[in-house]
Amino acid sequence: MQALIMAAQLILGISILVILHEFGHYLAARAFGIKVEKFYLFFDAWGVKLFSIKIGETEWGIGWLPLGGYVKIAGMIDESMDKEAMKQPAQPWEFRSKPAWQRLIVMIGGVVVNIVTGVVIFAMMSYYYGEKYIQNSSVTNGIVPSELARGYGFQTGDKLVSVNGTKLMRFEDALKIKDILGNGVTYDVERNGQLMQVSLPSDFVKKFSEAKADFFLPRMHFYVAELTPGYPAEKAGLKVNDVITKVDTSTFEFFDEFQSMLKASAGKEVALSILRDTQTVIMKVMVDEKGRVGFKPDSKDFAYEVVEFGFFESFPAGWNKAVETIDAQIRGWGKIFKGDIAVNKAVQGPIGIAKFYGGEWIWSRFWLFTALISLGLAFMNILPIPALDGGHVIFLLVEMILGRPLSEKFLERAQYAGMIILLSLMVLIFGNDIWGLFK
Repeated sequence: MQALIMAAQLILGISILVILHEFGHYLAARAFGIKVEKFYLFFDAWGVKLFSIKIGETEWGIGWLPLGGYVKIAGMIDESMDKEAMKQPAQPWEFRSKPAWQRLIVMIGGVVVNIVTGVVIFAMMSYYYGEKYIQNSSVTNGIVPSELARGYGFQTGDKLVSVNGTKLMRFEDALKIKDILGNGVTYDVERNGQLMQVSLPSDFVKKFSEAKADFFLPRMHFYVAELTPGYPAEKAGLKVNDVITKVDTSTFEFFDEFQSMLKASAGKEVALSILRDTQTVIMKVMVDEKGRVGFKPDSKDFAYEVVEFGFFESFPAGWNKAVETIDAQIRGWGKIFKGDIAVNKAVQGPIGIAKFYGGEWIWSRFWLFTALISLGLAFMNILPIPALDGGHVIFLLVEMILGRPLSEKFLERAQYAGMIILLSLMVLIFGNDIWGLFK
């Protein structure tokens, strides 16, 4: 069931974004009087389609191959490679007959719409949900560092004071993407009443991209907030709001200590002492091979702050989040090209993206990842690769500089080269997804 929910969210999110992206091209083309022959969600490869209808000059439809979508603009060398149409004399309603500046606007129309979509989604999320964060001053028990963080010098119980000289107000800002992808991060931490520094080098991102755990988390007392269906905790009778006080005869104070005890008992049955209302309950629970019993914890330790936005205030907030996202993508790809991050660790295919959406339909999470993907599509589409919008933009800019169009033969060959590059990337991405499933 979880797999179906992940797949449904992925298909819905991608479908919305593909339609909006292609609609950006469509609106720009129609604004300049250019004929649009087809508008398809998914590809009708080899002429096979699930649905189609002709409205005016445009055939609207749904293809069978769910790898995106397209608009077929008359008189344009695109992935359809319709050479016969290009041999005919240019018509005034064709793409190739229009001035270069109009064709440039048509080509960037999809990217612009994807950026606007990301900004609007972020803005509406800010307006509807606000921004909720943990006040760093309330993280009085310090942090629980991952194995990677311990390797750089963090210790359990460290209290984060500042990052790169700036006092830390929000705990969530302790490890920002721009810091991860920057030139190193220096923390001031309080340890046993003394102030000291812990630094992360600029190549930290390579190890971070390979890690499978949060870098650090706030240390907390806990209670059972949500049970995972089908796991031992639910089967044993654990309930929401239960407070676990012992594992067998061993007591503990914090959630990380409880986790360590479970991992030491992986694959075994343990007796949990539960404080339920005012009564103590003892129940036996099987710990799985990964040291889990199956529940999500929460804590009453932390003070939360919620920043609320008015309708018009939400749009600058949405714009700032979109800019931060695109900046992170630029920095991330810079690290990839430098070899600081392995491509297979940074690039996700459909399976990887579906996992981000999760096996539970939570609208706030759905819209968050849809906004991130929208901005990701904008960034990827503007890359200067033939067959992508960015490739067409480069050729149009060259034409505007030279004062004459590039030859159709050159554009055809470039389109073929671009398609080979994209197919190679798709093989890499899908292969990475499949390999991840086996691992």
